[in-house]
Amino acid sequence: MTTPITAPAPAPALIRVIVADDEQLVRAALVKMVNSREDMTVVAEAGNGPQAVRCAQTQRADVVLMDVRMPGGDGIDATSQLRALPTPPQVLVLTTFDLDDYVFAALEAGASGFLLKDTDPERLFHAIRMVAAGEGMLAPTVTRRLIERTRQRAAASKANTAVARLELLTTREAEVLDALAQGMSNEAIALTLFLSEATVKTHVSRILAKLELENRVQAALLFRDARH
Repeated sequence: MTTPITAPAPAPALIRVIVADDEQLVRAALVKMVNSREDMTVVAEAGNGPQAVRCAQTQRADVVLMDVRMPGGDGIDATSQLRALPTPPQVLVLTTFDLDDYVFAALEAGASGFLLKDTDPERLFHAIRMVAAGEGMLAPTVTRRLIERTRQRAAASKANTAVARLELLTTREAEVLDALAQGMSNEAIALTLFLSEATVKTHVSRILAKLELENRVQAALLFRDARH
């Protein structure tokens, strides 16, 4: 009886990396680190953003390790250009500058990750693998700030929507809603605005109808959103 010969499994494809950094010593260290891993290899080096783009146009790459501030062309513009290529590499920003302007500009330009240069080597290798696989990877401090920025934008959007809805109200209805949002009863609103209680009830009904709300609590919450 013959034993079937099993063909060896094909070796996994190497992650092809371009290293872009204007500091030669830093670039050399990164190249050495990346090449020390069995599953990745550096296919090109660049000293600024435009060079990184030219490298990506001539060398197929999966990931570009991109510095931000580089003489001769920064990493933000280069990231936008890289992501616009027919076969774009993923971009992992690796910088010394933990500044919001750089973080959000890089992400808006299309970067898949943002790490600081004091990142542990194993975390860097993990980030390269994650980004190459189409996932994102952010430094913990960046993640927290991104969540906060997203929350602020959502709150601003909610406030703008609320303000637009309140523009449907007349001046008197807006005054009634303001008082209602302060927790006043119809009787208290009537005394404050020198109206009859029946008139206040009518205004409240109109407010709810115009804003397509079901009750006073919803109206108060909408007013609060508009004031934030």
